Amino acid sequence: MRALTGFVAMLLASTASAQEVTSAGGATLRGLDRLSGELTDLDVAIGETVEMGRLTVRLEDCRYPTENPSGDAFAYLVIEDTKAGAQLFDGWMVASSPALNALDHMRYDVWVIRCKTA
Repeated sequence: MRALTGFVAMLLASTASAQEVTSAGGATLRGLDRLSGELTDLDVAIGETVEMGRLTVRLEDCRYPTENPSGDAFAYLVIEDTKAGAQLFDGWMVASSPALNALDHMRYDVWVIRCKTA
């Protein structure tokens, strides 16, 4: 019984500390062409697809902490290589931890800078 009480207390504490997030209308992404060294900032609206070299990048969602809009950004991206006809990435990227779930491409890097809150 004690173990069950401890487990319930731990569960309640973890849900109480969960951060509330808000969806934004778009995001700022940054792309790097490793071959040329060119950096490109991409302003993308939710549902929009943009091109960066031979990649297409589609933003499905961008969320940020409600209490701290500049604190972090979580973007759901779908990235495809148009030349190879292959999907390279489909998932969430986190601005504060870009290596946590990164695009794996020999030429291009793409990462999240911020959600567009205004």
